[in-house]
Amino acid sequence: MTRAIFYTASTLNGFLADPDDSLDWLLTIPQEQATGDIAAFTERVGVLVEGASTYEWVRDHEDLLRHPERWQQFYGDRPTFVFTRRSPEPVPGADIRFVQGEVAEHWPDIVEAAGGRDVWIVGGGDLVGQFADAGLLDEIVVTFAPVTLAAGKPLLPRDLDHSRLVLTSVRQAGPFAELTYRLTGRS
Repeated sequence: MTRAIFYTASTLNGFLADPDDSLDWLLTIPQEQATGDIAAFTERVGVLVEGASTYEWVRDHEDLLRHPERWQQFYGDRPTFVFTRRSPEPVPGADIRFVQGEVAEHWPDIVEAAGGRDVWIVGGGDLVGQFADAGLLDEIVVTFAPVTLAAGKPLLPRDLDHSRLVLTSVRQAGPFAELTYRLTGRS
């Protein structure tokens, strides 16, 4: 069964990005020990899903319009669904599918594109919340960084009761702490 997994990094106080949608706070921390399991995780991933702000930040921060080959270095040839109300410029040569509307209406296409593998919900938090609201979110893997921000974009701007979150793993990766939760009550 295809699983939808939110795999992300967060500040210690629960922000995914700063108020300007930037992840620069994360990139100031040495990453060598923090990404140990990312390769194993991405091996199980068949498709990526992200919001427009996440997509645009990665595209612009990595200068992917001038260097589209970097997309392959990050994501390989996996299809990427970008939920947006805007018309973002696509990265040349990347399989990016811009969609609008409810996540549930696009879920069959996402599952088909995943080809029996997992779905990586890259971000942002509100999009992840929409998957949770639709009963489509299976797992949350959060790597908490030793950083706090006074303000920013919240990790998951939804109320999820403790009865829906089952802690399945805790791991230290250098200065980072990784927590994995399985969600109960999936549709």
